[in-house]
Amino acid sequence: MDEISAKKSAATLLSIIIPAYNEEHRLPQTLSKIVEFVEAQDYESEVLVVDDGSQDGTAAIVTAFAAQYGYVRLIQPGRGGKGHAVRAGMLEAQGEYGFLCDADLAMPITELPKFLPPQRSSYHIAIGSREGSGAVRYNEPFYRHMMGRVFNWLVKIMAVPGFEDTQCGFKCFHSSVVPDLFSHQTIQGFGFDVELLYIARKRGYTIIEVPIHWYHQTESKVDPIRDTLRMVRDILLVRQNDRNGLYDCQKQHLPSTQ
Repeated sequence: MDEISAKKSAATLLSIIIPAYNEEHRLPQTLSKIVEFVEAQDYESEVLVVDDGSQDGTAAIVTAFAAQYGYVRLIQPGRGGKGHAVRAGMLEAQGEYGFLCDADLAMPITELPKFLPPQRSSYHIAIGSREGSGAVRYNEPFYRHMMGRVFNWLVKIMAVPGFEDTQCGFKCFHSSVVPDLFSHQTIQGFGFDVELLYIARKRGYTIIEVPIHWYHQTESKVDPIRDTLRMVRDILLVRQNDRNGLYDCQKQHLPSTQ
């Protein structure tokens, strides 16, 4: 057993959840960087790639990595959308912290320690932020940035006030709130982020923003106009769901993150 392996804890600290749909071109490089990161840490981690019904070689690539690295796992819940894949991965995760990670790795994996102790602790949800002091965006077209700001403004006034960037694809959830949040999630598409934060705010969970370095990816699968309209629809659905009592919960106390 090498020195790094000997130092690993018996308990899993970190679960990295990667939702993936037809990612055979990006996953090899992404998984190689994540494996390198995991191998360098002195705590136990797992990597869960959730295949959202891909029709390319995504599953085969993950299976090959899993054969070499025991902490890499493939989850195949079937096609259902990004929110569906994230929910499946989070509910399967064994780590104290579940870190949501986009397959494009627009945030370098070396930024991940910003979300974990000792740099961050005593929170229920930490959301990566491309806005504010310490955050840096690289190579993002002006029109994409402005569309993102308009959508964030809508999120603030219609659903979740107080946050500068709810849609960044890098978020960390403490395991104490995962069953509650994801059992109440109803949105399967891109708007799931807003729904989860809305539920968390309703519960009184602690939510923090973590400024990150983020690199625009030219091969992004997000359609700025189509997906923005869908997310606006999802915001309205969140408000309707709340009025209908879908997010109600009999909860006596806030879960501890200690």
